[in-house]
Amino acid sequence: MTEHSIPDEGRQPRAARPPAPADPRGALVRTPKARDSAGAAALPAQPTQSPQAAQARTGDPAPGPSDEHSQPSGSPGQHPDPHRPRPDGAPGGEERRSGQPRPPGGGPAAMRRDGDRLRFVGAATRRIARGIDLDEIVMGLCRATVPTFSDAILVYLRDPLPVGEERPSGALVLRLRRTDRIPEEPDTEGGTMPALQVQSDLVTTAELCEVRPGGTLAEVLRGVRPVFADAPAASAALPELLGEGRTVPSGQRTILAPLRGRRRVIGAAVFLRRPDRPAFENDDLLVAAQLATHSALGIDKAVLYGREAYIADELQRTMLPETLPRPTGVRLASRYLPAAETARVGGDWYDAIPLPGSRVALVVGDVMGHSMTSAAIMGQLRTTAQTLAGLDLPPQEVLHHLDEQAQRLGSDRMATCLYAVYDPVAHRITIANAGHPPPVLLHLGGRAEVLRVPPGAPIGVGGVDFEAVELDAPAGATLLLYTDGLVESRLRDVWTGIEQLRERLAATAQLTGPDHPPPLEALCDDVLDMLGPGDRDDDIALLAARFDGIAPSDVAYWYLEPEDATPARARRLARSALERWGLQELNDSLELLVSEVVTNAVRYASRPVTLRLLRTDVLRCEVGDDVPQLPRLRQARATDEGGRGLYLVNKLARRWGATRLSTGKVVWFELNHS
Repeated sequence: MTEHSIPDEGRQPRAARPPAPADPRGALVRTPKARDSAGAAALPAQPTQSPQAAQARTGDPAPGPSDEHSQPSGSPGQHPDPHRPRPDGAPGGEERRSGQPRPPGGGPAAMRRDGDRLRFVGAATRRIARGIDLDEIVMGLCRATVPTFSDAILVYLRDPLPVGEERPSGALVLRLRRTDRIPEEPDTEGGTMPALQVQSDLVTTAELCEVRPGGTLAEVLRGVRPVFADAPAASAALPELLGEGRTVPSGQRTILAPLRGRRRVIGAAVFLRRPDRPAFENDDLLVAAQLATHSALGIDKAVLYGREAYIADELQRTMLPETLPRPTGVRLASRYLPAAETARVGGDWYDAIPLPGSRVALVVGDVMGHSMTSAAIMGQLRTTAQTLAGLDLPPQEVLHHLDEQAQRLGSDRMATCLYAVYDPVAHRITIANAGHPPPVLLHLGGRAEVLRVPPGAPIGVGGVDFEAVELDAPAGATLLLYTDGLVESRLRDVWTGIEQLRERLAATAQLTGPDHPPPLEALCDDVLDMLGPGDRDDDIALLAARFDGIAPSDVAYWYLEPEDATPARARRLARSALERWGLQELNDSLELLVSEVVTNAVRYASRPVTLRLLRTDVLRCEVGDDVPQLPRLRQARATDEGGRGLYLVNKLARRWGATRLSTGKVVWFELNHS
């Protein structure tokens, strides 16, 4: 052992030893100690130094919040940690205030000066305040107090935790949320240093404690003030909290501190010191009260933040499609990434809407901003787009009506949108754009092409004429719709990002060869991997569509005059198509349903009726007429002559529906085939 002569307020120099290092989680880890002539481990003597002097020597404006667990060195040229308490003497010496012999031990020294306590409380509360979620705050309390203030800590929280103005119902139940303590370690003689009497019991203590109304624990929690274990109320409250048979250090080595939030008591903290360590002092009750108050307020803040995050997640989830449809002739995949964990809602959205004639509308849009307001406007525009798509309006007309809706919502409601309609029978796609980044088409051979679509003005400008273009959509090609968060950031402009996206798609397609397109889900993941660190300034919506199309040999289409003989002709045509496709097992069902639907169309139509059969994984039949009124399923009475056609369709078909068009309506149904 090396002794250093360090003056301490005129006192005689004492023996010093190197301090024990701190383990990564903040608990004190003691190394084997040399013994002095009296057989007790010597504590490092620390010079008395004011905060101003420490600031002048180190140049730091204030002690950092992460230094409360750093250990002072025994070397005379190093500075003591201002956040840790300073012992007034080595073990075996006398107490400064009481003059009584100091108990031996190398654990956390008692705080003898008000300045030490103030520095510790300041560092501890800063560490607690750094936490955002519940676990961070509770862990901050544990790491700030062990081993600086106590040898062990137990944190109990109410289960469930009330949020804001909620009034909890039912009994008060406390759940053990976290424990922390100094581990046992061998001494220099091969033995084990004394441990907390309750250390083994704390691991197996009951996780739940139901507080009895009017009981001792309820009175202590209601009183809010921390109490020692030897207090009359605490002596009965601690067994109720920890469970019968659990013991804690007696006297002033255990503090029970209620945790009170803004409205009510939300838990309790138990601070413990080993029997061989210095006991808590009366001033330590004030320290425990400060720690408990800051922790409880932080927990209240974390619970409110968690509720807001939950509301934001639910809002965003409900605004976006929960699942994508499975339209005929096209496969879909999508991704959505928020701008950051702290901004989970935004104005980006995507949608896929089945249309009559086995077509599908593909929509992607971006509302300005990342607030709840942006998400609400996005939800209204998405609902409007779904309604307009159901009317089977052309893409440019849909954007025109969206522009009018945005103006009705407010003068500053701006958004970009791209609306495309894919026809798997014609292998064509019609696209209209309102200030949105252009889509990218990945061909089957691996060539990626940025489609030339008129940019248009954003939605909400007003008085703008939108233009639509019709392009080829060959089978095996993949259309990628996205928002600007994927291609634009502080590190690159939008056109540079679009070119990088095109190159990334082409490189990905080369991996699977010219005859096999890349898997759709893997392609979406690979596109998002192009985002580097710090390259996320905006939320991202991504919609990918793989065009499979429907071959002409799988389509049968006829025009039928609205005559009395038309239903019989429709049955013959349907039977011939089934024979050509080898689906004769569906003859009876298809003839019956076609006869019912065509008869209803011929009865009211004034123009030719259309009949179309599509063979894909299912057999789909579509009957169109010029009557806008949609059929309604009803229960026919026994005396009615009609009204049973749709009832048969509903019973025999796999699915059925009716869609209103600008020129009439289409009634369709599907049948399963082997």
